[in-house]
Amino acid sequence: MNLLKTLATISGMTMLSRITGLLRDMLISSTFGANALTDAFNAAFRIPNFLRRLFAEGAFSQAFVPILAEYKNQQGAQATKDLVDHVGTVLAWALVATCAIGVAGAPIFVYMFASGFASNPAKFEITVQMTRVMFPYIGFMSFVALASGVLNTWREFRIPAFTPVLLNLSFISAALFLAPHLAQPIYALAIAVFVGGLLQMAIQIPALIKIGMLPRFRLNPLFALRDAGVRRVLRQMGPAVLAVSASQISILINATWASYMPDGSISWLASADRLMEFPTALLGVALGTVLLPSLAKANFESDTTEYSALLDWGLRLTCLLALPAAVGLLTLPEALTATLFHQGKFGAEAVHMTARAVAAYGVGLSGLIFIKVLAPAFYAKQDIRTPVKIAISVMLATQLMNVLFVPFFKHAGLALSVGLGACVNAALLYWGLRRRGIYQPKKGWLIFFSKLVVALGLMALVALQLSARVDWIAQQQASWLRGGFLGGIILTCMAVYFTTLFALGFRWQDFRKTEK
Repeated sequence: MNLLKTLATISGMTMLSRITGLLRDMLISSTFGANALTDAFNAAFRIPNFLRRLFAEGAFSQAFVPILAEYKNQQGAQATKDLVDHVGTVLAWALVATCAIGVAGAPIFVYMFASGFASNPAKFEITVQMTRVMFPYIGFMSFVALASGVLNTWREFRIPAFTPVLLNLSFISAALFLAPHLAQPIYALAIAVFVGGLLQMAIQIPALIKIGMLPRFRLNPLFALRDAGVRRVLRQMGPAVLAVSASQISILINATWASYMPDGSISWLASADRLMEFPTALLGVALGTVLLPSLAKANFESDTTEYSALLDWGLRLTCLLALPAAVGLLTLPEALTATLFHQGKFGAEAVHMTARAVAAYGVGLSGLIFIKVLAPAFYAKQDIRTPVKIAISVMLATQLMNVLFVPFFKHAGLALSVGLGACVNAALLYWGLRRRGIYQPKKGWLIFFSKLVVALGLMALVALQLSARVDWIAQQQASWLRGGFLGGIILTCMAVYFTTLFALGFRWQDFRKTEK
């Protein structure tokens, strides 16, 4: 399998997801602005998202995919299908209980995630009601995580990569067609989350039927729990929950910090998150998705050379593509924010405040993406304890940085702490791989990185010079012209970057990688 071609396919689908996500956020910002109501929605949406990232896409995927790959490669089709059935049964019953608890206990969850809202009873109540509407989203997305793990193991990457588009389309439809008919229009966004999760779950079913892996759920979860494979997944999930929870607890604490800040702070961070997540998903998530099954296969075959080569390929691609994205966030924060969000109720102050958070994320963007490449190297070996220890240390470091940065940089300090914490996390993961001899860098890294620095420096100079010539706020009424300016600057920067690399000897074929 050509990994570069597969990566391009996943990145293409992810690009579609992120473009529709940007359109969604532009529409939401224009329609609803950045205020107490949008803060309430973002806080409420963060609760099921927190649990989704913690259990579904986080601990569950990290524990399940390597064991599923082992079954597929070593134990045959029937044993693999039984594992999927039994894991699906346990997951389904656990999620029914979780959703019931979440709906009933919504006020407690809101207080945990946004205790600062308690001083404003109306804002708190709206957040509680939206949390109740959105809580089943974790159930839908946990099934999506199960389906994605199965499909990715069968090298079916398109559907899982396309799935987030449906949530974005649900948001867009709700903002355009449902919100105008509701007494409180912000509730349309909560309904969109519920519908979007349901659609994302439904689209997985035909793909699972095609490969013969649609889970068959049993009424008795105790029978499924007797499966040795299920017990292995649950044992692996224990440390995986700790690993993922460390970063998610940081997010929870950051949300609590933000809830005490002025109205709009949570929404400014949410808009900045979207710009940060664009390259993170496009590069980091796509690379991690491609690498994990391939690394698991190399591990089962005890091919240490291929294992290290896969990591080296992933790290070089990350440097090649993630570092210019980080430079873009650092040099064009106001241009990006104004062009994408400065519409309707999203005013000039919101642009300035969001741009500060965007630049702060730019400092740590490379770390956020490197983690997506380095962490699968441990998960593929079913070693989750090492990332746990690292994640807990980083969580403590991140909160210490919050104490240092927030008094000076306010909401942007939260973004800066997350980014720098990610860099520390990536550095410790890298050090762990090197210390254990799991990863041995190929020759030429010093020359490779030196050439990148030259190209990045030229790109940054061009971006700063061109961006300074445009008054991005004053161009609000000429949004298409402003978009044209930004597009022209981005294309010019890309041309400078890749032309410089080409002149220095880089060739795209040097980054091709075929799985053995």
